[in-house]
Amino acid sequence: MNGQALVADRTRDTVRQAIERLGAAPGTRSRTPARPGAGRTPARPGAVFVRCPYLLTDYFGIIVSSIAETLDLHGRQLILNAGGAAKDSRVLADLPDRPEIAGALLILPTEEGEELEALRARDFPFVVVDPRTPVPRDIAAVSASHFTGARNVAAHLVALGHRRIGLINGPGDWLASSSRFAGHASALAEVGVLVSPELVSSIEPTSDWGYSAAGRLLDLPDRPTALATFNDKAAVGALRAAHERGLRVPEDLSITGFDDVYLSSSTVPMLTTVRQPLEELGRMAVSLLTRLMEGHTVEALHVELATELVVRGSTGPAPAG
Repeated sequence: MNGQALVADRTRDTVRQAIERLGAAPGTRSRTPARPGAGRTPARPGAVFVRCPYLLTDYFGIIVSSIAETLDLHGRQLILNAGGAAKDSRVLADLPDRPEIAGALLILPTEEGEELEALRARDFPFVVVDPRTPVPRDIAAVSASHFTGARNVAAHLVALGHRRIGLINGPGDWLASSSRFAGHASALAEVGVLVSPELVSSIEPTSDWGYSAAGRLLDLPDRPTALATFNDKAAVGALRAAHERGLRVPEDLSITGFDDVYLSSSTVPMLTTVRQPLEELGRMAVSLLTRLMEGHTVEALHVELATELVVRGSTGPAPAG
């Protein structure tokens, strides 16, 4: 039923005839592979369930808006499950049994890998957007290149002469956090610098947490000359901590963000940051899901989109001494 090439046509036809005669088992849906020249009518009619268990501000709002616009172009309706209260809801297990839902997009899902694997085992089409934890190889996922983005921003700071760089990272159990730490450490290793544990903080990616983490790092006896933060909101908090200590940015301290949301060009000075293709994340996720819902074989199940370093006024040469 999944269109595997190793199955003989006669066997496939026999199985299909049996399913038509006996009826599909409860909770299952047959999926007919698309044939060359076949129409674009989706094999699975229905809406797309979009789960984003976070407030739809800047980062998540951009992704969800892009998904909504792209689904509209495909003639699909959207059922949204979002907000902080959605974190504790357990809705995935019931999705295959809801006939009005054809597939799902899960943004930074809080569910464990076992729950995702159970959903995949029921042949329900879904795509994970920006995975929180490593995703099994047979589950479709779209993310940005966190490793490369963090490596590029650290290499930029290293080229400016910075060696003592504080890293205000995201939650320790997020895949993005570990990937960015690896990219950060890689750039420093190229100039013979090991990351000092005292210069690393793992926080919730908010402005207040960024402010607190930056304050701790800037109060060290040997303070860092630069701070690389998990996102632009954390960078805004770091700017506030630097201002309260009388530090000039970038003359005394360089600060970088990540994401390139509207905040990055609203600060003084404007933030050097890493641009994530947030709208393209949404479009690519819909494209992958559409192919799955139409029964196409998808070979590139894990897609990483390129990031871009955007240099602005918050970074400069390391201060002398």
